[in-house]
Amino acid sequence: MPAEAALLTRRYRAYLFDLDGTLVDSAPDINGALNAALAAGGYPAVTERQTRQWIGSGSPALIEHALTHHRATRHLTDPAHIQQLLDAFIAHYGAHIADASQVYPGVVGALTELSARGASLAVVTNKLSQLSIQLLEALDLHRYFGVIVGGDTLPERKPDPEPARHACKALGCSPGDALFVGDSITDVQTARAAGCAIVCLRDGYNHGVAPDALGADAIIDSLTALL
Repeated sequence: MPAEAALLTRRYRAYLFDLDGTLVDSAPDINGALNAALAAGGYPAVTERQTRQWIGSGSPALIEHALTHHRATRHLTDPAHIQQLLDAFIAHYGAHIADASQVYPGVVGALTELSARGASLAVVTNKLSQLSIQLLEALDLHRYFGVIVGGDTLPERKPDPEPARHACKALGCSPGDALFVGDSITDVQTARAAGCAIVCLRDGYNHGVAPDALGADAIIDSLTALL
């Protein structure tokens, strides 16, 4: 059996999922919140397409990408200004977190089946914990996950391996018994460093890197491939 097929047919004890771009297409609402923050700071709006390229490293990094795009790099060294934009982003996003966000096709069926098989499931994301929980609850996904590791759960965040290791420890399994499911080079680096196998979604938020160039063990079109 080819290595990729063996990877996908193996039943892992645990599955660690990225959130944005993997479980949920959240870019429309993130883009709305980012533009609200930019407007509060007197900057022009950015497109949803641009926002999709920037998602994955947390909201502070998202704001930094937008400021760099607007050539406002002088403000990147102003913590008070960054915090002002971040506060505006979080306030708007919290109030509109699932206005247009949608669960990807196949996600609910896959999570339901994996849970029925007895697998332990976790979310490992750079999104702030409270926003992650709020989004999962709004889309009725929270019930599937025993552990949620957000960007502020630990001092470290992806691509550091500690969030993945922390999730595995909380789920009571070794990284070698867990499959990481993500969409970006950040997820690949996290999984590799933690000792997890890694598959990536073809149409996730991949920071502009071609899916086949991410270095994942396999590229899948839907979470149904895990079944």
